[in-house]
Amino acid sequence: MVNRIIDDQIVITNSVTKIGSECEGRVVLGASHGGIYAAYLAVKVKARGVILNDAGWAKDDSGVSGSGYCQGLNVPYATTDTMSCRIGNGESAVAEGVISFANPLALSLGVTVGMSALEAAWCMTKADRSTQPAPSYAEARKELPVKPGERMIVLMDSISLVDDQDAGRIIVSGSHGAMLGDDPATAIRGDAFAGFFHDAGGGKGGAATTRLPALNQRGIIAGTVGCMSARIGDGESIYRDGVLSHLNEVAVAAGGKVGMPAKTFIDSLVTK
Repeated sequence: MVNRIIDDQIVITNSVTKIGSECEGRVVLGASHGGIYAAYLAVKVKARGVILNDAGWAKDDSGVSGSGYCQGLNVPYATTDTMSCRIGNGESAVAEGVISFANPLALSLGVTVGMSALEAAWCMTKADRSTQPAPSYAEARKELPVKPGERMIVLMDSISLVDDQDAGRIIVSGSHGAMLGDDPATAIRGDAFAGFFHDAGGGKGGAATTRLPALNQRGIIAGTVGCMSARIGDGESIYRDGVLSHLNEVAVAAGGKVGMPAKTFIDSLVTK
């Protein structure tokens, strides 16, 4: 999907990893999770306001953790309820999204819990543009040490950090498990051996696990961890804290079981 602009004021996007100068001075109504890094990406391109998905709030309220970041920069921020719209699908967010949380600045503009996401976005168009620069918020990408003959485990806060060298590796991502829009090609870039994600509370229509069958068709082991077991947007937490909630058929055949600590299963894959 090409980001859609409504009346020159609101940008609709599947992912804040796919936005740019078109967002300057406009409200971003996106389908990414509401963590700090996602909020940073919107503020970085000088968005007037930010609406993201609460991802089921997740461990340590990480699904709405972009709130304070935006408040400190005088940017209104709100989230949609993960069960009201399909995470990873901007058109679902604008058509079906219901506000679940708003920071004080958004509340002062008339945003209320329970209103539609589009109505909240219109409220945010009344905000003064922030003049504060966005402090850098670098995502983590960490390659764990390996022994000879083992597959490498790569922890990353966003699946957008996958690169060509990750072919054949085990990717543990802080991203939600939803494809962007309805495009199977967005499940994971390249030919990883395995990919793990956050289930973001499931999302409307089970949207937050739609990468799994797409990866199954490519023979890639894939799973998600339970919403409250790990912090969304934090690959390290997915690996060390996460408890498996959904697995594709390839993962089950490799020994994965729902309810198993993610780390236990992931560590077992390094020699396969």
